[in-house]
Amino acid sequence: MAVLGPAPGQGSRVNAAPELTDLHPTPDDILGDVLAGLSQSPKRLPSKYFYDRRGSELFEQITRQPEYYPTRIELQLLADSAAEISAAVGPRAHVVEYGSGSGRKTRLLLDALDDPVAYTPIEISRSALLASVERLDREFDDVEVLPVCADFTHPVPLPRPARKAEHALVFFPGSTLGNFTHAESLRLLRAMRETMGERGGALVGIDLQKSPEVIEAAYNDAAGITAAFTLNLLARLNNDIGSDFDLDGFEHRAVYAREAGRIETFLVSRRAQDVVVDGHRFHFDEGEAMQVEYSHKYTDAGFAALVAEAGLRVAQRWNDPRDWFGLRLLRRD
Repeated sequence: MAVLGPAPGQGSRVNAAPELTDLHPTPDDILGDVLAGLSQSPKRLPSKYFYDRRGSELFEQITRQPEYYPTRIELQLLADSAAEISAAVGPRAHVVEYGSGSGRKTRLLLDALDDPVAYTPIEISRSALLASVERLDREFDDVEVLPVCADFTHPVPLPRPARKAEHALVFFPGSTLGNFTHAESLRLLRAMRETMGERGGALVGIDLQKSPEVIEAAYNDAAGITAAFTLNLLARLNNDIGSDFDLDGFEHRAVYAREAGRIETFLVSRRAQDVVVDGHRFHFDEGEAMQVEYSHKYTDAGFAALVAEAGLRVAQRWNDPRDWFGLRLLRRD
């Protein structure tokens, strides 16, 4: 573990730069995940590795595309429901965000909450994390910022704030939970349950079922930003683990699977080809689809059943006027 910045307890938050706890995945971690995924049938790559510096920049561009509704709606929902969310959460929270991104949603939440004690963003992209933390640290002088660079899909030890918090609030916006399989979602929700503790909670964004045409368009924007984002995963792997993916040899495909209620995103091989990763050769047939991401869309009943399996319950809910997107406050059952 590498810790950058002042030692814990050294001075006040106002006079000290944020302290970064660095648990970033190593090349060996990435390599092991990639080899395991490519050995499956059908082949898979972990979506968590989308977010290097370039991937984070591209995702921010995606959120501003006209077809991509989730970010716009969630930002408006946070703004419109700020007072209700603050009252439901309670004062003096330690906010723990999974996947902090640009920090736009975080800013709205911290502004709304009553005397938040500390903010711990957990983000796999170090560059995105540091950029977000720098902005938020300038804006919130009275909130101790304790960033952690790590893969939040695994248990992460949290820094302890200098000022005692009344409870923890896990913040997981963007419907990122929908990117995981059922088993993975349960593991993540159970980890949230432990992080929030007896008196804490989790504020989770969920994308709701709607017209398949609207959903599918959001993952196939006319500008091609999502396609570039998906293909950047291969560029990142080539850079980090020395694989030899030919980016021109694959194309982005995102389709809505009605029965599963989710977008399924693939990289499709344009031709018969071989890819070498750490001396291991993997053959792709022409037209072979490699799965890189799921994006589940929920119903109220389906989401309530999922969180119940993890020992949680929906304590409060907020939807936009069209019921396209929702925020759910979860508590221990």
